[in-house]
Amino acid sequence: MFCTENLSVNNSGHLSIDGMDVLELAKMYGTPLYVMSEKEIRDSCREYIKIMSNLYENFEVIYACKAFMCKEICRVIQEEGMSLDVVSGGELYTALKAGFPSSRIYFHGNDKTFDEILFAIKNDIGTIVIDSLHEAEIASGIAAQEGKTVDVLVRIKPGVEAHTHSFIKTGQLDSKFGFAIDGGEAVDVILKINQMKSLRLRGLHCHIGSQIVSFEPFVHTAKVMMDFINVLKTDLNIEICELNLGGGFGIKYLPEDTGMDYKRCLEKVSEAVHKKCKEFSLRCPKICIEPGRSIVGTSGITLYTVGNIKEIKGVRIYISVDGGMTDNPRYILYKSKYEVVNAGRMNDRKDKIVTIVGRCCESGDIIQENVQICKTEIGDILAVLCTGAYNYSMASNYNRIPKPAVVMVKGGVHKLIVNRQSYDDIVAQDL
Repeated sequence: MFCTENLSVNNSGHLSIDGMDVLELAKMYGTPLYVMSEKEIRDSCREYIKIMSNLYENFEVIYACKAFMCKEICRVIQEEGMSLDVVSGGELYTALKAGFPSSRIYFHGNDKTFDEILFAIKNDIGTIVIDSLHEAEIASGIAAQEGKTVDVLVRIKPGVEAHTHSFIKTGQLDSKFGFAIDGGEAVDVILKINQMKSLRLRGLHCHIGSQIVSFEPFVHTAKVMMDFINVLKTDLNIEICELNLGGGFGIKYLPEDTGMDYKRCLEKVSEAVHKKCKEFSLRCPKICIEPGRSIVGTSGITLYTVGNIKEIKGVRIYISVDGGMTDNPRYILYKSKYEVVNAGRMNDRKDKIVTIVGRCCESGDIIQENVQICKTEIGDILAVLCTGAYNYSMASNYNRIPKPAVVMVKGGVHKLIVNRQSYDDIVAQDL
């Protein structure tokens, strides 16, 4: 019935997440409300580690925290033995405040500022993923001034087309990220970085996009990257000891969606990597992956209270809720599909076609169009499923609407992990 095992329907006909009636959560914490299943997050972490441990002697699973970031998720990731991928000074600061070991943090981003790089190096960041020669020069200068040697990876554009939304493709030639193999750009940058005494070139990084549900692009990327590693070894005598293949593993948002078989995908990638190592007589590098959405996406739901219902005869029925594009902008960005249910009437027949809209002063403030739902009344609680990734992390204060709270549930026990914003929070930085 659902895309995830953490959801069920209880004896009252209410939606339940990990043993907790969501109507009770809405009553205790208010709406809009993000709810995350801690068990599912931990299970996903453990599954990735188990898969990778069966494929490689030397590996690392790195959580891409842009999918969902707060101090509590950092603690969970640390406890599960994974590393962390951050893309800004704010994400890095959050991780450090949560007590996450800096040595296990990878710092990404296509335009890291001087202050961010300084902050990272002063806090003994584990790895900086270099995305421009300019930032390599900044990192080298700061490291020399601090008397440190910084480990770096170089981000490569493998030129692989990922069949996903154009806004979340990153590995093709026309991308703001990384250096292209074709034309010699990547080689030129690697040669220059290799001469910077305060930087230690440890390996390569690539990432071809997000929400990819077929394994072929990942396999092709692995082959391209291993070919390039062989070129560096053979032609330039530069040995690459770490290959980070990024993330982008897709999830099911709707029951009818085609999901990603992560185990099969990673097995196919491993076959390609080991075949290339044998072909080129190369020692297998440390292989890293960066799952984000597939760790937290299906673990989360968002709860809303219905505030208004308008029926335009012969046109459509609008159901307005107390959230919208401020807490889930993915529909207006990507036309992303979600399953929406009436959390208190789970056994009722879904015989209405409606459009779920938010409360922002925008006609485009839509959560889902033309969805099938049961008869719904003002005051009912709607749940949007599979919102654990890129909802809280992309939330905004448009129209000065406060961001929702986040609650984590495990085995029927709930805890608040992010406070709901207040109006005072919104004006706190105003002068």
